[in-house]
Amino acid sequence: MSQRDLVAELRAARVEAPPQVRERIRLIAAEAPAPPRRFTWRRALVVAVPVAAAVAAAVVLTRPSPHGQTSAVREQRLAHGAATRTRQPGALAVPSTPKRAVVVGESLSLRVTDISGSVKRAVQVAVSLGGYATSVHATTQGAQGSADLTLRVPRAHVQEAVTRLAQLGTITAEQLDVTDRQAGLNATDRLIARLQQQLAALREQHAGAARIAALTARIEALQRSEAATRRSAHYATIRLHLATPAPPVRARHHHGPLHGVGVALRWLGIGAVYALAVGVPVAAVLALLWLAARTLRRRREDALLSRR
Repeated sequence: MSQRDLVAELRAARVEAPPQVRERIRLIAAEAPAPPRRFTWRRALVVAVPVAAAVAAAVVLTRPSPHGQTSAVREQRLAHGAATRTRQPGALAVPSTPKRAVVVGESLSLRVTDISGSVKRAVQVAVSLGGYATSVHATTQGAQGSADLTLRVPRAHVQEAVTRLAQLGTITAEQLDVTDRQAGLNATDRLIARLQQQLAALREQHAGAARIAALTARIEALQRSEAATRRSAHYATIRLHLATPAPPVRARHHHGPLHGVGVALRWLGIGAVYALAVGVPVAAVLALLWLAARTLRRRREDALLSRR
């Protein structure tokens, strides 16, 4: 018999231990001390505290600084102010269409230092160009104030008026509205011509006075509407808003000597909450795996002891 066959027979043979030996093994297993616990609260704290500290440090280091934000906002405002100061007055050019009936509306907002003086100069600009002011509303309180004016200026001089008004301060907003009414006026002229032909024919036919009067009234209403449209197209409307710059608001920081300690403790608490939120599920999964492994090991030991 070869050595390989001998090993195979020894492995196939199941040698049963005597009852005294099995009983002795059970007593030894019962009297043996329980194996040390691998998962304890002390070990969990030893792992959780450094994790919480690391998370808190990461949160504190990655938190955006309020001073950095303030500096960024200040730089953005300075850049916007520089762009506003370099803007050319009257940037929106009014189209020149002297042979067409065009209604022009201009809205202009300016930042000025003197409300009263700026209102007077704005009205003088409109009057010097053959226009007038339809409404003026001004409010002042100390060095602050605002005013809203509605000026009517001949359309031929509206570009010059906007340029001169823009020199009163700094442009903060501007809007131009242009509406061509020439097509509607041409259609009204053709309609009036047809109605006048009908009126002449009725008079030749000696038609009723009521029909002639109704047709005449319609023609006169169309003529009045056409005249009003041409008058509105002759003058451009400029809506001017004046306002003084808002006073600078100084940020006040009431930080005591222990402000840094409070901020550090607060962010450490936030880091601890993050650590617990992440660590508790992981610890629970590890505990379940440890319990499962322990149960499986005990079952294997019981199976080995009960084998006969």
